[in-house]
Amino acid sequence: MKFYFALWFAKLMGLAIKLVSKDRGTNLPGEKALLIDPRFVKHFKNIDYAKVIFITGTNGKSSTTNLVTHILKENGKKIVSNLEGANLLSGIATILAKEASLTGKLKADYFIFETDERYLPLIFAQLPAENMLITNLQKDQVQRNGDPEFIIRKLKEVINPKMTLILNNEEPRSRYFEEIAGRTIYYGVARHEESFIKEADYPTQGCPKCHHDIIFDYYNVDSIGAFHCEHCSFASNKTTAYEVNNIDFAKKTFTLKDVVYQMPYDLPFMFYNYAGALAICEEICGVPAVATAKAFENFKNIGGRFEVLKYKNKTIKYMRIKQENPDTLQSALNIMASDTNEKMVALGLYVVNDFVPHYINTFYAFDCDFKPLIESKVERYLCFSEHVSYDTANRLIYEGVNKEAITIMDSDDIKTIFSEIDKAKTDNIYLITWISTFEKMKKFIEGGQN
Repeated sequence: MKFYFALWFAKLMGLAIKLVSKDRGTNLPGEKALLIDPRFVKHFKNIDYAKVIFITGTNGKSSTTNLVTHILKENGKKIVSNLEGANLLSGIATILAKEASLTGKLKADYFIFETDERYLPLIFAQLPAENMLITNLQKDQVQRNGDPEFIIRKLKEVINPKMTLILNNEEPRSRYFEEIAGRTIYYGVARHEESFIKEADYPTQGCPKCHHDIIFDYYNVDSIGAFHCEHCSFASNKTTAYEVNNIDFAKKTFTLKDVVYQMPYDLPFMFYNYAGALAICEEICGVPAVATAKAFENFKNIGGRFEVLKYKNKTIKYMRIKQENPDTLQSALNIMASDTNEKMVALGLYVVNDFVPHYINTFYAFDCDFKPLIESKVERYLCFSEHVSYDTANRLIYEGVNKEAITIMDSDDIKTIFSEIDKAKTDNIYLITWISTFEKMKKFIEGGQN
């Protein structure tokens, strides 16, 4: 009866929240249900754990979850998934309560869940999935995660011989788990025209097996690419069964298993999401590559990840990044640097305030290589936000940017941001900021203020 009361309460709360705002309540009903019944998720009926797929890792799990769910639905599968991005136990409890009958029965072909890597053992204890994709494990949210080695230990608590792992072939920490899984599937991305190398003095990462330096032959995105360890011979495979190759940026196409796909987003970090999603769909869900291609034609990623705004005669290219690790910032810098046209760069880096204590994260910017961006025809820089604007400007100055080329704005006032954009001679604007600030900018434009 405790379970039923928790379920009905969660359903009613979910309906009430939906009446107030469709964009809220991805955690709250599940949080309250778990207070009533701490084993709430464990008590749902008709869940075949062989049909449950966890998608975890530092970067890319939301996009990959979204793509897998989209492909499977386009191929007629009934899917239960936490697409809103609530990836803790309470978020999963919320979506299960929403999708279940009044007696707790669920009906789905597959359960696809984005899962927070730190709290995965708590989720697994009630929902022992038999399939898991690991995107990558990078330095991230140091105030709660510490070092990636800590996350490796957390994942080791749940990986077992009964589990099928889908691993990123070109990310050392993801590949590290190959020896403890019951079955291993690899995915990857071939070298392409935007792959790059780094100078020898640029810091690398330690081998997860022997802790000597990993040597990257090249990078497809920051910290991910063909690699090897000269000390213990741990290395990426030369080819994988699920490899994105023949990437054509002009035609926006790629090939996997001799099937040509239309790229909905021609961003290098998305290629790994494509490869991982296709590995899941074929190997776990039985949807062959040839049947998945059509789904790419109408795929739209989670709102705000990469969007283009038209403002007067200018084009604003917005990149939403996770401002809690250096890899996503580096990927954004690389994308901007690859644009050889003159540009303005607006950087709104913020205080990290997802939980107490809040802190100002400035060292990630020093983990990143700004040099290619600085050398790529930047007309002007705008550093804004209440607490981090001066730190951002200092990082640019350390890299050699003339102070006269930097505007510092210690707020995120929308009108002031646009007044600075107005001053730019170039019509090519790149923007990094919180999604909330971006949404305000979007409303400002849509409100006819341009």
